[in-house]
Amino acid sequence: MNEPKAVVFVVDDDPSMRGALGNLISSVGLDAKLFASPQEFLQSKQPEVPSCLVLDVRMPGMSGLAFQQELVRLGSELPVIFLTGHADVPMSVRAMKAGAVEFLTKPFHDQELLDAIHAAIERDRGRRHEAAVVDEIRLRYSLLTEREREVMKLVVTGRVNKQIAADLDVSEVTVKVHRGQVMRKMRARSLPELVRMADRLAVQQASS
Repeated sequence: MNEPKAVVFVVDDDPSMRGALGNLISSVGLDAKLFASPQEFLQSKQPEVPSCLVLDVRMPGMSGLAFQQELVRLGSELPVIFLTGHADVPMSVRAMKAGAVEFLTKPFHDQELLDAIHAAIERDRGRRHEAAVVDEIRLRYSLLTEREREVMKLVVTGRVNKQIAADLDVSEVTVKVHRGQVMRKMRARSLPELVRMADRLAVQQASS
């Protein structure tokens, strides 16, 4: 199965800059989608593929920084690379704190931008992969009965069958049966693997 082609979104109100960025991005085999304003970008449908956003800081209407904050508010995790014609340390610090990957001052070297784009796409690819893995684990977990979930919770804390049986007031044989079902339904090949799955579920629940 072929890896989906990565997309780089460019939002810049300057048509010549937009075109130059589009040509540069296309020259390394990436798909460039160009927008004249944040509003135009928000009205478009973004494909579910590894991607990043190259964003001009100073634009009429909504600034790049304000747009970044709006994307965060909307729950977008799209990595952002800022371009600016004015070196402004407080502005770049603010952008990076809000999750920007890079803050480049014009004129910049083409390779600088391409390196930042590749890093941003790899970050997004990793995030998407992790999200898909967690979704699959959550699906498996949803198939467990209430009792199996209780057993799993105790198993991953390191408790042995005898202790679990005492905790749940059931026989050891019953615990063994439930434990086997948990391993089968979660498709865990070992206890450490089951522990890692439980950790991922806990992190996801804590962040959602």
